[in-house]
Amino acid sequence: MSRKTAPAEDFVDGVILVDKPTGCTSHDVVYTVRKHFNLRKTGHCGTLDPEASGLLILLLGKGTKLSELLMGEDKTYEGSFKLGETTDSYDAAGQIISTAPVPSSLTLDDLNQYALKFKGDQMQVPPMVSAIKVNGVALHKLARKGIEVERRPRLIYIYYYKILKYEAPYGDFVLSSSKGVYVRSVVHDMGQIIGCGAHLTRLRRTVSGKFKVSDAIPLAELKLLSKEDFLKRVIPCSEIHKMLAIGMR
Repeated sequence: MSRKTAPAEDFVDGVILVDKPTGCTSHDVVYTVRKHFNLRKTGHCGTLDPEASGLLILLLGKGTKLSELLMGEDKTYEGSFKLGETTDSYDAAGQIISTAPVPSSLTLDDLNQYALKFKGDQMQVPPMVSAIKVNGVALHKLARKGIEVERRPRLIYIYYYKILKYEAPYGDFVLSSSKGVYVRSVVHDMGQIIGCGAHLTRLRRTVSGKFKVSDAIPLAELKLLSKEDFLKRVIPCSEIHKMLAIGMR
């Protein structure tokens, strides 16, 4: 007689902060936590690409109803780029489609002057390799078939974009923005303005609204927690509502 698995349950309502590693999707993290702790209702807000790491907010039980509120929060990222190469996905996971020499006279100050052009309101065209749907089909699925379609520009806002370090052809940066910003598109577009092309090589989300990655638990450590210790790390829905209410004053 086979042993039956206990039915999944919603024994907790709220939010847990996870430090997502590279090499897995945001959905993979949700699935891992749901299965490991036998949860019924689990989700996330603010997708991170498989190659990106950092803060991923998981929603548990009734916490899933907070999705739209939390997704609308501003974000901060740290990352790196490479000049001189353009890829079809705007990041290192894609295929190189063009190369160009990097201006030898280019300095850190020059890069920050270019970065200033992105501050404030921007109309951003999403990359083809993205989860945005056109006529019900995700763009990345079309991209894999070699199909490129017109994408409608979206209004975004960049609060802060600073290049921290530059050793040709590589640079490090920090960027704070509104929701829905494709950081790899910002890097790609800056490369186009400079004239040599660029692509994102590393991305890590450090802040989302009032939450920081320093308060998140790495996924590998989360999987080692007992049910009791897991519950200790959950932020209750009531606490989230208080945090959001304070932020709206």
